[in-house]
Formats: sequence, C-alpha cells, structure tokens
Amino acid sequence: MNSYDSGRRSALQKIAAGALAAGGIAPFRAGAAAPWPSQPVKLVVPFAAGGSTDALARLLARKLQDALGQAFVVENRGGANGNLGAAAVATAASDGYTLMLSTTGPLSINKLLYKSTPFNPITDFTPISLLADVPLLLASSPTLPVKDMRQLLANLKANPGQVAYSTGGNGSMGHLSALLMQRATGTSMVHVPYKGSSGALNDLLAGVVGLSFDLVPTYLQQIAAGKIRALAVLSPQRIPTLPDVPTFLESGINVSATGWYGIVGPKNLPADVVAKVNAVANEFLASTEGRAQLQTFSMRGIGGKPDALMKLMQAELVKWKPIIDPISATIVQ
Repeated sequence: MNSYDSGRRSALQKIAAGALAAGGIAPFRAGAAAPWPSQPVKLVVPFAAGGSTDALARLLARKLQDALGQAFVVENRGGANGNLGAAAVATAASDGYTLMLSTTGPLSINKLLYKSTPFNPITDFTPISLLADVPLLLASSPTLPVKDMRQLLANLKANPGQVAYSTGGNGSMGHLSALLMQRATGTSMVHVPYKGSSGALNDLLAGVVGLSFDLVPTYLQQIAAGKIRALAVLSPQRIPTLPDVPTFLESGINVSATGWYGIVGPKNLPADVVAKVNAVANEFLASTEGRAQLQTFSMRGIGGKPDALMKLMQAELVKWKPIIDPISATIVQ
C-alpha cells in the first residue's frame, strides 16, 4: 500500500469514527435516559399485609400504575415497628424503582424509640408526598365485660395490671396512645405487641386480649359486623365513619393522637421521579373518587409539596421527644 492509499484510509477511518460518534453515541445516551418508569416499581410497606397502611398503598399503587403505565408492586416487609422495611428502602438504589409508603413510626418517631436505627428518617429518605392522616381508636373484645369508657376505667382500676391490650408493635402509635391513656388515668394494663395490625386484631377477635389500640381503619369492618366494640377515638372530634363513638376528650380523658401516612424514596431520588409521583398522589387525593375511598378508611387526604412531608417528619420528632424520652427504655431496648 502506497503512502497515498495509507493516508486516504486513515482519513476515511477518522471520518467513520466521527460519524459513529455523531450517530451512535447520541442514541445510546437517549436509551440510558429513558423516561421513568421504564420497568415495574416496588412500593414497600414496612408492615404486615392487612392493615391501613397496606390498604392505602394498594389504592395509590393502582393510581400510579394507571397514570404512569408501569406496574407498582406492593411489597410488605414487616418487623421491628417498620424498621426492617424502612432500612431496605434507605439502602436501595436511588433510581426510583424502590419507594416506600409508611407511617409516623419509620418516618419519624422510631428514631426516638430505638437506641439506634439502621437509617435516619430525616437524612436517608427523599420526601415525595404527605398523603393522609387518620385517628386512632380503642376497641374491646366482647369477652371483656365493658361497653363504654366509664365501665372500662372502673374495670381497669379494680383489676390493675390484669387486662391485656394488643397493638401493631412496640413503640407503634397504638402503643404510645395506650401509654398516654394509662398515665392520664392512673391505670395499668399488659401490653401484647404484634408485628402488624392484623395479628393484633385477630387476637382481639379471639378474645386472647381484651383491648386493642390502633388506627381506625384496622377495625371498621369488624365493628360493623358487631364482632368488636369501639369504645373511643383519640381524635379531637368524632369521625364520620363512627359518629356514635365518643372521643377520649368527651370521656374525660385528656389524650389525643393521630397517625399519618407519607411516601418517600431513598435519598438523592431524581427530581423527575419525585415530581411524577407527587403529581399523581395529589391528583388522587383531590379527586372525588379519592376522597370517597379515603373516607371509607376514616382517612383525611392532605397532599401538597414534598417539603410539607419533611416539615411534618421534623415536627413529630420535636412533639414526641419529651413524651418518649422518659419512657423509651420501657418501650424498645
């Protein structure tokens, strides 16, 4: 090959390389930046199936799937008052394919309840949307001979430390509510914690425990069927789904508590993922259908921008710290 041919081949190779760079790299980049979601998304619920958090997650998952064109698969990962599932999400890839719908515990107050947690709710999650809040309820088994709060308090004072109550776990909102009630009334009960709401409810139905504290949606179906009694709600006012059930305040007990739900992802979640999920959630919460569905679970839709959830997470730590600190050693080791 002469010098002319060699030089010509070299020039052609450079031209070809330039063409490949212009025509090949750009499509590769476009493929790498495919719009999210381009595959199924895992929506972790850090509690057992069957509770109110699970119910809300499945409602929202259907809306996200319809709006964004990919499956949103609810995965229940219960244990340690939500810490196990939350830790898995906190360490997941920040690509938008692992999200979490959770409650007050993993998203805030578990940090106060445990000597250490494998995640920090304020720094290890990206807030997406504050979804809803819901009151708590004290329910009783028909095997416990009480029909209202007056009779319950009389029973507890006559039998200190004898009546057992169930909750969805040590340090859950149900557990904290029970502790607040005991402190306010000077009574004592035996706590039986479970890994989620369904187990706590099942043993209430079976009469294994006489009382149970949990979020209102956990009990609605069984109350309607007459299988358990609703004694009082811990909200400041009565609620539409249980209009005949008095509040703790009406019963002369100065205790109120409300649970809430939010959706988050691992830290450093892409802004477009946050924006898309937030938009779908807000649309669902504001819709007539969404409000009606939430009402059946006694939930009140909230919505808003992602920073509203972060502000609430931070505020809950401030609110509960003086209450939890003196008793934390007796709740969770």
